[in-house]
Amino acid sequence: MGKVLLALVPAIAVYVWMYGGGILITLTLATLTALLTEALMLQLRDRPVKPFLSDYSAVITAWLLALAIPPLTPWWLIVLGTAFAIIFAKQLYGGLGYNPFNPAMVGYAVLLISFPVLMTKWPAALQLAQTPLSFSEQWQFIFSGQLPQGVLIDAVTSATPLDYLKTQLKLQQDISVIQSAPLFGTLGGKGSEYVAVAYLLGGLYLWQQKIISWHLPTAFLGVLALFSAAFWLADAAHYASPVFHLFSGASMLCAFFIITDPVSGPTTPRGKLYFAGGVAIITYLIRVYGGYPDGVAFAVIFMNICVPLIDIYTQPRVFGHEK
Repeated sequence: MGKVLLALVPAIAVYVWMYGGGILITLTLATLTALLTEALMLQLRDRPVKPFLSDYSAVITAWLLALAIPPLTPWWLIVLGTAFAIIFAKQLYGGLGYNPFNPAMVGYAVLLISFPVLMTKWPAALQLAQTPLSFSEQWQFIFSGQLPQGVLIDAVTSATPLDYLKTQLKLQQDISVIQSAPLFGTLGGKGSEYVAVAYLLGGLYLWQQKIISWHLPTAFLGVLALFSAAFWLADAAHYASPVFHLFSGASMLCAFFIITDPVSGPTTPRGKLYFAGGVAIITYLIRVYGGYPDGVAFAVIFMNICVPLIDIYTQPRVFGHEK
């Protein structure tokens, strides 16, 4: 668990560089909420507190949720989402090892359904903002909702590249015209593409340390690339390239840090490939045809439901027995 947190540090550093220190406030709020909520639930369930708090599982849930939501959302939003994830998606199922769903994704999905406007408005990269907020101004905005005089809310929060792309396509705009907007970079969104690269590097570290196997990240990224490439090759004017889908939204975060959860995912090697491929396909379909800009959370939760069935039908053959 500690190495997973360590692997997220490069992405957090890039996050601060591109968007400011607001993400550190969000991470701190999420971490404190997760630890306090976990301790309270353990006491209510008459379980020892210290061993379960020191395994860092609650902190990982908090960090994944904090990194998945906009960094300048109100303080109560991250507190609410983190508490819901720990209480309803983890502890009420029996705690670590018993939760059938990824707690961070459950918390994210609840927030997205309940507060769609707040959850789909992200700050522009500091290089794009006309009046970038300082750390103290971001602190003020998170806790009070007040911006410095003369700064409009539209200058601080805007649509994500996935959301902007979907909206403009509905207006019959061509992909090449859409992606010429300042919001887009070389690989994905301006600023967010560097965070995605940092997630990739952190994920490779986890693979090198044998914390995760190659099956889940490879299957997710491979299927997402192949599926999006098929649509892109058929109609490049109305479907984004595979590179854009790989480095936009929560793709890299999902590939290396979300679907690799050892509790809510499948246990067999072949099952991991099916699971990750299913998450990739559902994610792409929601991005292109669904009502939300990104579909990672819903795709993961849906495939979590299928895990018991996947494990049953992908058990490796026992040597010495007929298939």
